[in-house]
Amino acid sequence: MVKWSSPARVDLKLIYDYISKESKFYAQNVVQNMVSKTNLLDDFPEMGRVVPEIGEPNIRELFIYSYRLMYEIVPDGIWILAIVHGKRDFSSNDLNR
Repeated sequence: MVKWSSPARVDLKLIYDYISKESKFYAQNVVQNMVSKTNLLDDFPEMGRVVPEIGEPNIRELFIYSYRLMYEIVPDGIWILAIVHGKRDFSSNDLNR
């Protein structure tokens, strides 16, 4: 089962808010696409690559548009940890917010 952490939900809302300033239609499509991709993780949890800054095989990422959607594989499912813009500097401390 895929579960979203509170910080990841905030990330998704901020992305929607930012894109919707220009186009609510496009913002909705982007958010729906991100959620749809995460639903695939139930069947294919290792489809994303290992996050290079962390290097742990259970913490992975999917690239969706210009965003890095980071998730963790845990015994009872998948936790969506964060959605980070690809141009943003990222460190493992960002996941511990």
